[in-house]
Amino acid sequence: MESLHVVSRWPVETAAVAVVDASGRVLGATGPTDHRFPLASVTKLLTAYAVLVAVEEGAVEWDQPAGPEGSTLRHLIAHTSGLAFDSSAVQAAPGTKRIYSNTGFELMADTVAAATDIPFADYLTEAVFTPLGMTSSTLDASPAAGATSTVDDLVRFAAEVQAPKLVSAGLVAEAVSVAFPGLRGVLPGYGMQKENDWGLGFEIRSTKSPHWTGTTSSPRTCGHFGQSGTFLWIDPDAGAGCVALTDRRFGEWAVEAWTPFTDGVLAELRG
Repeated sequence: MESLHVVSRWPVETAAVAVVDASGRVLGATGPTDHRFPLASVTKLLTAYAVLVAVEEGAVEWDQPAGPEGSTLRHLIAHTSGLAFDSSAVQAAPGTKRIYSNTGFELMADTVAAATDIPFADYLTEAVFTPLGMTSSTLDASPAAGATSTVDDLVRFAAEVQAPKLVSAGLVAEAVSVAFPGLRGVLPGYGMQKENDWGLGFEIRSTKSPHWTGTTSSPRTCGHFGQSGTFLWIDPDAGAGCVALTDRRFGEWAVEAWTPFTDGVLAELRG
């Protein structure tokens, strides 16, 4: 894909990107796709998918209590438990505000670990990495931001989300649909959003502006970006997903580079 060549001009030392369709066919790639990068918050997609497996297996239930009083597992995965970003402080009643919370994801992983009697990193490997052939992926620290992976592995994951095999299509459809709609909240790096829509672990683009995806990305686009300079999006209207991993932390360079990059990819896909 010609649109991927712009990555060579990004102000980073190392970058790898790929575009993949629902069948797992890589439509284009550039850079060292087997290089292992820290994912930062792109980790949340992998953690969330392991939780989907746990729900499908019956180990946990969305509406079971988890987190602060009145909060459930569904609140934790949708960033509506009221927990602060990186502490156990409670800043809002459950379901009333979208507060992006690493702590909430860590409590969610603890809930799954307790229910399955398996350390969460092991559960993630058994439930997601091994069956998808993600042999270069590991969870080394927080379930909110502590995974390391490669573009080669993440295209397998992006294909799975587009055409699920590990869990039911209906459960994935729920995960990539807005949970607790209409809530205000801050999208990290992009400011306050009147409707900061999120699914079950997957951020939903909807009508957010500004945003890290493209100006032409469909409202149904879902995914996540990470502060380590990484992102993964899936645009069902385009019939493809895109993974980009770099070794430079998110900042103004990414704000300036990522949106036109995605617009270029989408234009080539649609053309």
